[in-house]
Amino acid sequence: MNIFLISYYLHVISVVLSGSLFVLRGLWMLLENPLLEHRLTRILPHIIDTVLLGSAISLAIVTRQYPIRDDWLTVKVIALIAYVLLGMFALHRGKSKMQRSLFFAA
Repeated sequence: MNIFLISYYLHVISVVLSGSLFVLRGLWMLLENPLLEHRLTRILPHIIDTVLLGSAISLAIVTRQYPIRDDWLTVKVIALIAYVLLGMFALHRGKSKMQRSLFFAA
């Protein structure tokens, strides 16, 4: 299997895992489930997102598509930044449960 396919499949799997774990953590936040504070729950998203970012960079290099030069990739990077910021406020920095819920819904 070539580097493109490895990077692509790793990226897709990481996207699914990252999104699924975010939704699960958001539901746990809404339900005030103590699993939200479990060590693995706090560490695993960073590992998955690091793999996600690494595979994205690998794909950009292999396909020679880069933000700024390729508009669709620029939009994707901006959407990623918005996702990270909304996630931070939804799961950690929101001052109230209502505020965290709104960030989670966004």
